[in-house]
Amino acid sequence: MTVFNDTLLRASRGESTEHTPVWYMRQAGRSQPEYRKIKEKYSLEEITHQPELCAYVTHLPVQNYNVDAAILYKDIVTPLPGMGVDVKIQAGVGPVISNPIRSAKDIDNLREFHPEEHVPFVLDTIKLLTEEQLNVPLIGFAGAPFTLASYMIEGGPSKNYAKTKSFMVSEPQAWFKLMDKLGDMIVTDLKAQIKAGAKAFQIFDSWAGALSHEDYVIFIKPVMTRIFNKLKDEGVPMIMFGVGTSHLVLDWQELPLDVVGLDWRLPIKQARQMGITKPVQGNLDPTLLLADWNVLEARTKVIIDQGLETPGHIFNLGHGVFPSVDPDVLKRLTTLIHDYSREQIAKK
Repeated sequence: MTVFNDTLLRASRGESTEHTPVWYMRQAGRSQPEYRKIKEKYSLEEITHQPELCAYVTHLPVQNYNVDAAILYKDIVTPLPGMGVDVKIQAGVGPVISNPIRSAKDIDNLREFHPEEHVPFVLDTIKLLTEEQLNVPLIGFAGAPFTLASYMIEGGPSKNYAKTKSFMVSEPQAWFKLMDKLGDMIVTDLKAQIKAGAKAFQIFDSWAGALSHEDYVIFIKPVMTRIFNKLKDEGVPMIMFGVGTSHLVLDWQELPLDVVGLDWRLPIKQARQMGITKPVQGNLDPTLLLADWNVLEARTKVIIDQGLETPGHIFNLGHGVFPSVDPDVLKRLTTLIHDYSREQIAKK
């Protein structure tokens, strides 16, 4: 019987570990040759609708890199069709929505989300992975309300989120109704993922960094508080992550979550000096995966050293793996993280 590796779960609780646990955002797919071969035949949506294939893609980086967790292969917009949102993932573009929100009536028309009815394939994938395949935790995930709303209002990816932010401040009543509906969906979705076997989850507020601190506190923080409060009794680690969100991490510290995700802009040491006392996740600049090994090694050791100063550090990238990254680099990096952190812990 293979021993279950719970290092990430213990680090999430601020407990001591034998080594620094590591996983990589977007570790499943993109840079892997096996995945590219699958993508020649299937789209992201087609992969996620086939549990055995989706489980293979999710499990592959654990086998190839020896990371301490798997992250479920799907997209943050996967639940939206269940709410009546006509969304397609366009290659090279991202989520594109043909019926964007333009009024309060559009929000009223959003349907209630039922995971067993709308995304049974996701739940089947989780069960397959956690009951038969993985010896590490499976991380489930969801998009945060602001990030999902930005796609739903803009109609797709945006550089400035002008329509979203304008709607937010101009139609506050409608905005908060949208936040409530998305908040309910996220809670329902994540509870179903946990029931199916996910041992932790991450909420991606990928684009919240576009907001000022004041707007985040007024328009976003209340729904995030409600989401985490409703999920904390599930008993699994709850991780928060966004890009360009250094000005928001102290608000995340106040939320009833377990792990504060840091992108590469904010060093762990500085986050601790600011007042972040919860376990942290991060935060290697993903572009360094393309640098010379000696540079990558030196930067990685700095992050590990800073992470080990306080219990509770999960090594990750400050954002996702690029398609051009050599998978052998990720394998070598994982070995470095495990070996170097083990050596440093043994010295203490």
